[in-house]
Amino acid sequence: MDRLIYTSLTAMRGSMSRQTALANNLANAQTPGFRAEIAEAQSLWLDGSGFTTRAMTSEEVLGAAMDKGPVTATGRDLDVALEGDALLMVQAPDGEQAYTRRGDLQLSASGLLVTGDGYPVQGGQGPIVIPPADSMNIDAQGRLWIVPAGGDAANPQEIDRLRLVTPTGSDIAKGLDGLFRVKGGGLLPDDPEARLTARSLEGSNVAATATLIGMIEASKEWDSQLKLISSARDMDSATANLMQLPR
Repeated sequence: MDRLIYTSLTAMRGSMSRQTALANNLANAQTPGFRAEIAEAQSLWLDGSGFTTRAMTSEEVLGAAMDKGPVTATGRDLDVALEGDALLMVQAPDGEQAYTRRGDLQLSASGLLVTGDGYPVQGGQGPIVIPPADSMNIDAQGRLWIVPAGGDAANPQEIDRLRLVTPTGSDIAKGLDGLFRVKGGGLLPDDPEARLTARSLEGSNVAATATLIGMIEASKEWDSQLKLISSARDMDSATANLMQLPR
C-alpha cells in the first residue's frame, strides 16, 4: 500500500502549492498592476529496474498571466498605467534591477520616487529624486515635470524620465517579491516607444471569482487524497489481520 500512500502524498503537496498560489492571487486582487501567478501540475515518473508503475505529482508556480488589468482614472499626479507590455524598472532590495507593472508611485520623506510597495523607481541616471516642488506631473512618454518651489507655473522643468523597458523577445520570471527579472540574469532593453496613461492606475488581472472557485477545487482535491490514504491504511490493517495465525 506504500505506493498508493506516497502517490497520494505528492498529490496533497501539489494541492497545497496550488492553494498557496491561489491564496496569494486572491490577496492581491486589489493590488495595482499585479499579475496573477500560474501554478501547473506535471507527472514525475519513477524510473528504475522493472516496470514504471507509478508517477508522482509536482505542482509549482511556473509563470504569471500577463493579461492587462482594468485601467481606472484616479486624477492623482503620480499615478501611471503602463500601456502595452511595457514594464517599469525599479531597484530591488538586493540592489539589482527588476521590473513591475505597479504604477501607484509615491514620494518618500527624502524625495525618492518609489512604487506603492516601496521599491525605488529608476530613471535615466538611477533612482529618481524629486526636489521640493509646487506641482509635478508625468506625461505619456514617462517624462517627469515639476514646478520648483516658488517657481513659475508656466515654465515647468523636466527632471528625469521613468525607465520603461520591453520584455519582447526576453524570458522573464516573477519572483517571490512580486518583481519580474530576466531568467539567467541581464537587463531588459529600454523601449523609447513605450507609453503610459497619466493620472490612471492599472488594476490587478486576478479574476476573484474564478480564483475562489479554484481554491474550493484544490480543497476538494486535498480531501480526496486524504480519503485515499485512510483507505490504504484500512486495507493494510485488513491484510495484516488476514495473515495472523489462528490461536
